[in-house]
Amino acid sequence: MSERFVVIPVGRLEEANNRVTTDTVPGGRWAGNGNDNIVAQETAAAAAVHILEYSREPNKYGDGNPQESSPFINSSDLDRGNLYDGKNMALFEEEMDSNPMVSSLLNKLANYTNLTQGVVEHEEAENNEGARKKEIKSPRMGTFIGVYLPCLQNILGVILFLRFTWIVGTAGILESFAIVFMCCSCTMLTAISMSAIATNGVVPAGGSYYMISRSLGPEFGGAVGLCFYLGTTFAGSMYILGTIEILLTYIVPNAAIFKGENGGESEAMLNNMRVYGTCCIILMALVVYVGVKYVNKLALVFLACVMLSIFAIYAGVIKSAFDPPDFPVCLLGNRILLSRNYDVCAKVVIEANETVTTKLWSLFCDSPSLNASCNEYFKMNNVTEIKGIPGLASGVITDNLWRDYGPQGMLVEKKGQPSISAPDSEFTSPYVSNDIATFFTLLVGIYFPSVTGIMAGSNRSGDLKDAQKSIPVGTIMAIATTSFIYMSCVILFGACIEGVVLRDKFGEAVSGNLVIGILSWPSPWVIVIGSFFSTCGAGLQSLTGAPRLLQAIARDGIVPFLQVFGHGKANGEPTWALLLTAGICEIGILIASLDLVAPILSMFFLMCYMFVNLACAVQTLLCTPNWRPRFKFYHWTLSFLGMSLCLALMFICSWYYALIAMLIAGCIYKYIEYRGAEKEWGDGIRGLSLNAARYALIRLEEAPPHTKNWRPQLMVLLNLDSEQNVKHARLLSFTTQLKAGKGLTIVGSVIEGTYMVKRPEAKQSEQNVKSAMAAEKTKGFCHVVVSSNLRDGFSHLIQSAGLGGMKHNTVLMAWPNLWKQQEDPISWRNFIETVRETTAAHQALLVAKNIDSFPSNQERFSNGTIDVWWIVHDGGLLMLLPFLLQQHKVWRKCKMRIFTVAQMVDNSIQMKKDLQMFLYHLRLNAEVEVVEMHESDISAFTYEKTLVMEQRSQMLKQMQLSRNEREREIQSITDGSRSSIRRKNHSNQSDGQDEIVIQLADKEEEAQLIHDRNTASHAAISKKVDAVPDRVHMTWTKEKFTAERNRNREPAGIGVRDLFNMKPEWESLNQSNMIQYKQVPAKSACLFY
Repeated sequence: MSERFVVIPVGRLEEANNRVTTDTVPGGRWAGNGNDNIVAQETAAAAAVHILEYSREPNKYGDGNPQESSPFINSSDLDRGNLYDGKNMALFEEEMDSNPMVSSLLNKLANYTNLTQGVVEHEEAENNEGARKKEIKSPRMGTFIGVYLPCLQNILGVILFLRFTWIVGTAGILESFAIVFMCCSCTMLTAISMSAIATNGVVPAGGSYYMISRSLGPEFGGAVGLCFYLGTTFAGSMYILGTIEILLTYIVPNAAIFKGENGGESEAMLNNMRVYGTCCIILMALVVYVGVKYVNKLALVFLACVMLSIFAIYAGVIKSAFDPPDFPVCLLGNRILLSRNYDVCAKVVIEANETVTTKLWSLFCDSPSLNASCNEYFKMNNVTEIKGIPGLASGVITDNLWRDYGPQGMLVEKKGQPSISAPDSEFTSPYVSNDIATFFTLLVGIYFPSVTGIMAGSNRSGDLKDAQKSIPVGTIMAIATTSFIYMSCVILFGACIEGVVLRDKFGEAVSGNLVIGILSWPSPWVIVIGSFFSTCGAGLQSLTGAPRLLQAIARDGIVPFLQVFGHGKANGEPTWALLLTAGICEIGILIASLDLVAPILSMFFLMCYMFVNLACAVQTLLCTPNWRPRFKFYHWTLSFLGMSLCLALMFICSWYYALIAMLIAGCIYKYIEYRGAEKEWGDGIRGLSLNAARYALIRLEEAPPHTKNWRPQLMVLLNLDSEQNVKHARLLSFTTQLKAGKGLTIVGSVIEGTYMVKRPEAKQSEQNVKSAMAAEKTKGFCHVVVSSNLRDGFSHLIQSAGLGGMKHNTVLMAWPNLWKQQEDPISWRNFIETVRETTAAHQALLVAKNIDSFPSNQERFSNGTIDVWWIVHDGGLLMLLPFLLQQHKVWRKCKMRIFTVAQMVDNSIQMKKDLQMFLYHLRLNAEVEVVEMHESDISAFTYEKTLVMEQRSQMLKQMQLSRNEREREIQSITDGSRSSIRRKNHSNQSDGQDEIVIQLADKEEEAQLIHDRNTASHAAISKKVDAVPDRVHMTWTKEKFTAERNRNREPAGIGVRDLFNMKPEWESLNQSNMIQYKQVPAKSACLFY
């Protein structure tokens, strides 16, 4: 039974009556009209039995996980009762009720969590009390607590605290503003597209993976979902590296294990990051494994750290306008000096009326004496002390407008400061310098992770009261808020902080303090401690969310080798996925550089956002009936713009990282397409394919195909046995070898009976035919029809198969076996009628005799020949068939031989040369043989029709008639020649014991069967062979013919190799009033055309 129907035991009749009477008014009357009473009584009667209730819950996705089908708004009575409970912290005034705002705020903050949906439920499932709480718990989160704050916490992170001031100082205010604007525009456009998808029905927990997979299909969903998983995992690495950098650089610098000397500080720092980062990730993984409830309890602490840090920054900016903090920096000339190398910013000081050199003097001179040999630049330039934070009203903003990029090792210099150039000596340079080469694209890649995290609200849609309203509003407001913070910080940092201090990445010129910390108020430690706990919490959340995303992908079953990661502990915790996540995260830790890890995760997040925009654009353009988002402020142009911006940012950040990310996603896509489980999620790519197919079919029908594009489009007619299995599977093998997956192939069959009775058999037959097609690697379509008789069924297939311009032009069928031994003539009559139907439809006909002896797709011919006996008036199809077969690996090493027939009086040598030249112009490689025969051995019909047709075609061409007029003229000549042949050969009889003769029912059927009415092909061929003589009848000598016939009488195994050996018995060739086939050895195979 469908999942939409549920059998509900209601109870006894008395209980139902009581339930009905509770709906009456106190006066005893029904609240409704008189009909309501009747309906209520019927309801009460129905309540006494099991009621088949229809559920309007949408179909489940994936593997049937209940989380996937849970709606946004729970429709249970209990949830309705709690619908308006404590809504006073929402962002809308009409949601306020009588509860005190402060108490509601404290209650919501006490239950605040930034974890994805389902994490807490896994923990609660470990005990019965938690299970009971889960049953009675209803979603209580509104827009502010459920979406806005989690998005805010995820967006504001490590890059803001550790790299943003350096980005502003290096790129300048203008280019930094451009970087922030591009990245924030990208996320805003993505949020608009995400809001449209999230409000289009039920979107379960899982964020972008579920959005993309259910919108673009399992291939795109799996590829982008795994990329999003890798991005989330590397984000954990970035947060852990940020945590260790804050710890070792700003909190406890003495905790470093490796000490760098003589310029090796950077390498020592990387090693310290690797050691401490590995320890940190092991500790965090253990915390997540033991229980995420501890992470959940710290969520409010992490949120408070972020918010307090932001407030401290703005407070410091305001305070700097009238009371700038005292953080001086020392300049030598225009170069900024490391603060750890001096105690006083001066060359000499006066102590006890004596001039004494300082520690700074010792750095540049070989001795502390005043007459020591010093560095030239040190002697020629003065030492200056300036304020590191001049303040908001200082006017330093004009100096920080422009960029200051440079290579690795370039000294940080103050613009506009007087300086005298001088060659530096061999003394160690005590200046602040660039640790990496800086340029615009690098800064874009480093900055972009600071705007990610916009999926935090959509990941927890099941925990929201009204997700279809909360997700768009909360996400867009969070992005607007963070965009304002970033853009304002660009201007405020440039207006308050000296440029050389901004470009000091690690605060080496300000006594090792965090640059953004010295601006904050009341103390730099507010930012240092806040950023430390914030980055630590973000790392824990990444290690919590990434394994669950991998578990969701594994449980969907679209990537077979990931199914092991769908298992975990008894409560559903993804243990194996956590182990893999920690291993991948360790790769980022071993890179050890925040500046190198950030562009990697930027690629994966940008690819994810790009496909979110693509999903929205595709669904909007397709205008599918199911696309009805509640969020109305979207448009396909915005989605397309967001997709283009994401793609551009990928290549701006790093073109080789972008190519690697696309290669990874492409490999995953092809793997899922090749090996993944089939999922039908109603995705937009399938709808897009249908629209593209419809458009292409309409275009194909506008004009007939050109001769250059012509190829056999096959209709394969199959016979089925009593068990509805395919009789001749080798016919499908031959189709595969002839088509090689190109063009149209329709495999049809007919079942006798009526459709109402035979429908199950037709479905089973269709499945059997599809299985046979898959086994023989035949790419095409299957069509099984039910008809009252086989003749009408095959006629219907020939007439109606195909769609628009995609219709067959060639019919392939097998020769009827044992037709002579059957008393019932219906079998061979059906065959004859099928031939006539094909001829009437102006289609080519291929008949394969002894089809079971044809080679399979696994066989390989190392040598052999494909012999073609070419009749001139048939067109060029018989020469095209062996060429197509040679394209397949079964026939690739076989040679083609063309035999043609002419009279004894013809010039055979000249005809052979003409035919060779004709084949040369057709670009076909084949041996040409001419068979000379007496006039009495050549079919009068063949000779006369060929002669008259060619002469008439040449004349019509010279007359320059239209195509329709030419076909009418050719048809009249054909009808005349048929009547003449019937009069000449009316009394002829055939002799011979080895002949199989099919006598037609009447004269009209005989002439109709022999005649090939494919006049369109004849006209086309006559137009193409202008260089060929008017009469191309080519023959052998009788001696050569006898030798060739004797050579072909070899063992049956060799006869299989000469597959198209179609030489007829010339003694009976003049029997023009009947079809004749010479009996061939049992294992030989022939194809008649």
